[in-house]
Amino acid sequence: MTTAAKSTTVLAGDIGGTHTRLALFHSDGGELQLTAEKVYPSREYAGLEEIAIDFLRGQNTTVSAACFGIAGPVVNDKAKVSNLPWIVDASEMAQSLRVAGIGPMNVELINDLAAHASGIDALRESDFVTLNAGQAGEGNGALIAAGTGLGEAGLFWDGKQRLPFACEGGHADFAPTSKLEVSLYQYLAGKFGHVSCERILSGPGLKNIYDFLRDSGVEQEPAWLRDELATHEDASALISQYALAAKADICVRSLDMFVAVYGSEAGNVALRFLATAGVYVSGGIAGKILGKLQSPAFLQAFVAKGRMQPLLEQIPVKVIVNDKVGLLGAARCALRPQAL
Repeated sequence: MTTAAKSTTVLAGDIGGTHTRLALFHSDGGELQLTAEKVYPSREYAGLEEIAIDFLRGQNTTVSAACFGIAGPVVNDKAKVSNLPWIVDASEMAQSLRVAGIGPMNVELINDLAAHASGIDALRESDFVTLNAGQAGEGNGALIAAGTGLGEAGLFWDGKQRLPFACEGGHADFAPTSKLEVSLYQYLAGKFGHVSCERILSGPGLKNIYDFLRDSGVEQEPAWLRDELATHEDASALISQYALAAKADICVRSLDMFVAVYGSEAGNVALRFLATAGVYVSGGIAGKILGKLQSPAFLQAFVAKGRMQPLLEQIPVKVIVNDKVGLLGAARCALRPQAL
């Protein structure tokens, strides 16, 4: 049985350790139209409820449902946001919105990478940059996204459609693939104990690589750079900037190691999910270092899986360059109850 398409407005959120992005989408017949958007600095707020109320009070519209992609595991409609002291509860969120006179509305929480995965089919071809054309076909897909943390997700092919599902693979063990990476692992184990992939593939992770190269003596830190890093509010961004400009050898080496580990872990994700339909690279860092991702180092590390190399060489790899993919995915999820 089919039902007539409904005209409705939903609230979508992409919640990360650095930024919280909220947007309103209007849907009429299934086509999503962005009508309002605002980006908040996450760490300046006590929680998501405060941000959502601030955002919605500035809008003159009725919202029927909300979905938030959360950077962290979502269990029983609750989430502890990774890299933030926030706990988000869907039922408490809905109650707070009602008390504030904004609700009632359905509130759903999903993992942020599941939201990114849900948004892929809403993107245009121009929203992707291909790193490896491969041989696209039916099958599973996968995502990997480095930002404030490292997210991963799968896309299960059920024979008719791709169904996103979350995981916390970014917190799995880092697997070094060279003597230098073994030394990096040992250095980080001394600092943190457990060495996850996120300790390297994230904004803070790039600084961890830099510190290792400096402290081990593999690269020398110029005095002028030391002084700049001491006062800069985002050391990793500065390291990346100087790496892309080839301004300091230690920065170039840091980003080169980052890209190689990124490619290797993307290949691991492809194998874990048997992502023959493609691996998508998303997140806040990818677009900023796109030129580096297009260099041979990323794909060389991606396919370097021994007997599985021929399989990996056939897997398409694409970078998502539309930074609204998480919002689009959350909006699509918020609309699901509206179609029932």
